[in-house]
Amino acid sequence: MKIINVIESTRPIKSAIRNAYIDFSKMTLSLVAVVTDVIRDGKPVIGYGFNSNGRYGQGSLMRERFLPRILEADAASLINDEGTNLDPHKIWACMMTNEKPGGHGERSVAVGTIDMAVWDVVSKIENKPLHELLAQRYGDGKANPKVFVYAAGGYYHPGKGLDGLRGEMQSYLDRGYSVVKMKIGGAPLKDDVERIEAVLNMLKPGQQLAVDANGRFDLKTAVEYGKAMSQYPLFWYEEAGDPLDYELQARLGESYAGPLATGENLFSMLDARNLIRHGGMRKDRDWLQFDCALSYGCVEYLRTLDMLKEYGWSPSRCVPHGGHQMSLAIAAGLGLGGNESYPDLFQPYGGFPDGVRVENGYVTLPSLPGIGFEGKADLIAEMRALTA
Repeated sequence: MKIINVIESTRPIKSAIRNAYIDFSKMTLSLVAVVTDVIRDGKPVIGYGFNSNGRYGQGSLMRERFLPRILEADAASLINDEGTNLDPHKIWACMMTNEKPGGHGERSVAVGTIDMAVWDVVSKIENKPLHELLAQRYGDGKANPKVFVYAAGGYYHPGKGLDGLRGEMQSYLDRGYSVVKMKIGGAPLKDDVERIEAVLNMLKPGQQLAVDANGRFDLKTAVEYGKAMSQYPLFWYEEAGDPLDYELQARLGESYAGPLATGENLFSMLDARNLIRHGGMRKDRDWLQFDCALSYGCVEYLRTLDMLKEYGWSPSRCVPHGGHQMSLAIAAGLGLGGNESYPDLFQPYGGFPDGVRVENGYVTLPSLPGIGFEGKADLIAEMRALTA
């Protein structure tokens, strides 16, 4: 049993939308296939992965460092101790050979993308859904395929006024979401307050709004927004300042009583630990958004969950960024609090397997081997084209 090839292709996910910090007009991602010599139904078993939106494709890093290390390694060194399957932890260690600590940046995205494909192929070799495999190996033994999801959108878009924003949010609510999210910080505070109120005024009982500043604010502005929004029953106030400014996060929490959310731009267990140690996060109300596809993959995410347990945090306070099925599998297998979703954006990479519907804010994962990409026709067509 061995990996016989790993293929990367950089794909565009460009869009005219923008948040408070970046636009997506030239955004890309890496699509990866891990091809094995395991044959099933006359075809090799292949695992797939891709990185989350907001970070560009990492093909150069993969081809220069990480893919050669996998392909040049002794095949036996990447197999589990039982000799029955590939070992994601050994493959991860192989990729990180000769890499210095720290300096995570784009490296963590390259490794996380490959790691996603590795877990996909490992669970396919075992012929199990990834969420079941994770529950059996690292959880309480039983996965819960019913997962909370929220609809992320509300981006700034040329020509999009309040009516356009309301129409977008209503479309998410009509599809079964109970929590919707919109961007702030890309317009003056007065205008953002008007946008927030426009959405809040259309919500029904049991429906909530979250807001996301994408790290735009300094402390003064973050606090000003917090004061202005404190009158509203927001689901959360997300990533007010720079993700590594733990003091800003802590001081914001002293003045803003509502739930805060951050973590999507922290790319290692150690950075996540610094947030828990120094960011003033409150385990009774705040949310952690670490995204395995951007932060060295599920191998590192397992370390992060172990760290959170040491600090008294429940995995149910984790709702990962990214809107991809890998985090859905982790949520279902390891008891996370839910997952982000992009109902209309970044297709075909976002979304759920065909036929899966949102009901009262939840989706139920089908029992598909691996991550479940094969259940989404437009996505699996892109993936299979890598090895055609």
